[in-house]
Amino acid sequence: MDFDSKARRLLAGAALVFGALGAAAPAMAQKKIELTMGIIVSPGDAYSAMTASVPERVRKATNGRVEVTVSDSLVAPAQIASAVRDGRLPMSASLHTYLAADEPRMGIFNLPGLINNIEEYQKVRDAFWAKDVAKIWEDKWGAVVLAEGAWCPTRLFSKTPIRTVEDFKNKRVRVHNPQTAAQMNALGAKPTPMATTEIMPALERGVIDGVFISTCVGGAMEFWRIAKYVQDWGVGAITGWAILINKAEWEGMPADVREQVRGAMAELQKDAFGTYNAFVEKALDNMRKNGVEPWTASPELRAAINDPKYAQPAFDSWLSRAKEVGVDGPAYVNQVRAALGRATQ
Repeated sequence: MDFDSKARRLLAGAALVFGALGAAAPAMAQKKIELTMGIIVSPGDAYSAMTASVPERVRKATNGRVEVTVSDSLVAPAQIASAVRDGRLPMSASLHTYLAADEPRMGIFNLPGLINNIEEYQKVRDAFWAKDVAKIWEDKWGAVVLAEGAWCPTRLFSKTPIRTVEDFKNKRVRVHNPQTAAQMNALGAKPTPMATTEIMPALERGVIDGVFISTCVGGAMEFWRIAKYVQDWGVGAITGWAILINKAEWEGMPADVREQVRGAMAELQKDAFGTYNAFVEKALDNMRKNGVEPWTASPELRAAINDPKYAQPAFDSWLSRAKEVGVDGPAYVNQVRAALGRATQ
């Protein structure tokens, strides 16, 4: 074999090798990314429907490159955000209010009479709060916000009617945030923090007289079978949630994958707010079909429960905690009021 023939064979072999490597490159670049997302048990709420839809939304958007597994049993609800920060979970769907004791800005919507419904919550989010809290998630929890939503409005499920300010006195009520706890203390009630899974047995045994919880979750878990008085006092009305991903995990993904996931989560957020009222009405209708008539406090009663002698302790404790973490609390509250077109103080 002459030199030219050998050279041609060597070149052909090299072409085959480099061709094979080139064909393998796209496959290597599209290596599947597997993520686990921790969630909180909240049957019947838009939160559950939206978080349950994450795997399919992400799979479809990324053409199967990203697989998300959802679990409600990996960490306790109170640890669901810190698990992302510490790298125990790559993703979670966390409730802001669970972190309000550490970071008061996470609990701004639970202050008495400040943010009263989903429309006001969205106004404040759009004005400044979403951007502000996204930075807090990143700085303090090492997390990137992919989407946000809110639990159905909070109602009070109780074993006896609580329909005047005086009715709260000595009632043992489950609360899920420090602002509502302070207001209940001022009313003479006995606020009791408690995990959602403990509520039904606590109601059955008389450990608590009532529970503040999402209308949809309370309805789906049928608390009304024992606590048949379902009352909307507008207390701690809105509880927001956020789908998070560990920042290092996020930044390790290819840019095109991040863009695809962002698109899917933007659609999820749109659906979360767009279907919010439908979830609430479904929960209320189901209770009515079972003989429970939800009750709503009049504007006069809401004004009474938010009288400064009951509301101010909640504001005072919030402002004190804000000062401890270096936040100008009065200015922050005024920022909310301005976003809602109200007079500042």
